[in-house]
Amino acid sequence: MDIVIGVDIGGTKTKIGLVDKNGVCHEKTFFRTQDFPNLEEYLNKIKTTSDEMISNFGKPVNILGCGIGAPNASSKNGTIENASNLIWKGSVPLVEKLKQRMDMPIRIMNDASAAALGEMLFGGAKNMTDFIVITLGTGFGAGIVANGRLIDGYDGFAGELGHVDMTMGDGRLTGLGVRGGLEAYVSATGLKRTVTYMQSKYMVKSRFRDVAYNDLHGEDITRAAEEGDEIALKSFDYTARIMAQALANFTAFTQPEAFILMGGLTNSGKWIMTPLEKYFNGFLLDVYKGKVKLLLSSMEDKTAAICGAAALIWENHRSYLGQ
Repeated sequence: MDIVIGVDIGGTKTKIGLVDKNGVCHEKTFFRTQDFPNLEEYLNKIKTTSDEMISNFGKPVNILGCGIGAPNASSKNGTIENASNLIWKGSVPLVEKLKQRMDMPIRIMNDASAAALGEMLFGGAKNMTDFIVITLGTGFGAGIVANGRLIDGYDGFAGELGHVDMTMGDGRLTGLGVRGGLEAYVSATGLKRTVTYMQSKYMVKSRFRDVAYNDLHGEDITRAAEEGDEIALKSFDYTARIMAQALANFTAFTQPEAFILMGGLTNSGKWIMTPLEKYFNGFLLDVYKGKVKLLLSSMEDKTAAICGAAALIWENHRSYLGQ
């Protein structure tokens, strides 16, 4: 059985899985990224974890390669460059070093771009040639596909739309130090910051007035919205409006058929999607109105990032996939 190892490197967790040609993740596990501040030990952990999963698979497998999704990853250089939420700083030659441990094809790419490949091969974008995947987790990521090809840019860093300034330099800082950057507002972290902002702006009663920032979680904000908490409702509306304006602006770049949204913030369902759709259609230029869909990813949330990473290798086997 042909299998690809998919690795999703996040600031909190590193997720690893074995993915088949249909985008099914048969085995998956994770470990805490921050437990391995030494890069060499971290890479050894990827190697041993992958070996354990293969040995426990239960049937013989043919490993076609290893695909890796990571923040600030260069697909051209095989490096991670100055990622704000990872513990290794500077330019990290991850592919070169991992190949010393794993004798197989290895590719790395920005995690949102990998997610776009995953949607194109395994998800809701199978029949699309123009779409943009938006990842809404701790930050805001974007993977752009135009004319059937992923846009990864001159040096492999295309799609850093989360660091586009939405306030003309007068706003919150992103993880990369961009003032007014989109991800500081539109992300799971951005939503928490907005709840705090709304409490300072409005004097209405709210369950959040007795909750410390570090104890605030996305599911709590969603639950509060369901109960009619005005601060929660205002926070979702504010977040959706900023995201809608950004997506309307991005539409002018490549005129995508759809934006496909994934990540923790999308778990808020109608509380984010209903105002987003309202504002988005209002912000679009007339020539684009009614032509751009807002879709939630059809890939399983717990394995979407792993399958997206694996798609970096499966992409080179498109004939095998019948594409």
